[in-house]
Amino acid sequence: MMSLDLPEDCSLDLVNAVVAERQNGVNAALFTGWADEWRNRVQVYLDNCGSPEHVPAWLDILPHKAKFHNLYNGAKADSAHGEVLARLRDHDLTLCPACGEPGRPNTLDHYLPKGRFPHFSLTPANLFPMCDACQGKKLEKTGDVAQPRYFLHPYFDAFTSAQILKLDIAAPFDQPTFSLTPWGLAAPEAALVASHIRELHVPERYLNFFTKEHRRLLRNVSRMRGNRQDVTATLESFAFNAADPTPNSWQHLFYDAVVTNPHLMDYLTTAELPSYL
Repeated sequence: MMSLDLPEDCSLDLVNAVVAERQNGVNAALFTGWADEWRNRVQVYLDNCGSPEHVPAWLDILPHKAKFHNLYNGAKADSAHGEVLARLRDHDLTLCPACGEPGRPNTLDHYLPKGRFPHFSLTPANLFPMCDACQGKKLEKTGDVAQPRYFLHPYFDAFTSAQILKLDIAAPFDQPTFSLTPWGLAAPEAALVASHIRELHVPERYLNFFTKEHRRLLRNVSRMRGNRQDVTATLESFAFNAADPTPNSWQHLFYDAVVTNPHLMDYLTTAELPSYL
């Protein structure tokens, strides 16, 4: 989970540009007729930070959603929306902003899904990088009656710039158990974070990473102790470095859990570590 800067491309200006580029095509009259309503709905999206609770569907447009989808899927490089999509894809992220998993996210997600909100298919404020695993879990979901919004929005939920999850590593430390929960948040934000990680199946995906990372930790600490390194200082350095670009990266959550757990640190610095590792 990571806060991102809102794209520099104006979502309202893009509507004007797309409509202008359609004027010589077979859909000129349709897009001209939709233009004012389209801009109004993009403005509602921006005013309400993309929340599905406050951004209604545009039912009249649904029979024509393929026209919007075709613009997204078949964007020409020299078109206004093609240039915007290229800029959105040309990022330097090394982890998924939705979950914090290491690796460059190679696809764009529609925060409000284009199947239900086709008029936001090209809206820059509705598009951001996301890993394949998150996309496969999110799909067309937005929320339900009890909780209208399931997912964090990287452009508008600025509180995600701080650490919002806490990992607990419980003994026995040769075969620990892990639990991941929202942390340091007021109740509404904590509920949103809880639904976000639940719907993206983040805890289950983290489990494999944390298990392997813990085995690497024990091997590395054994080597540190053999070389008479300062284990505490070295692990604190790992945690500090892993907080860039976000304290919610998988590695930072892991090493933060290590260095803030006095029982685990005592185990790592004084106990006999498993030799099979």
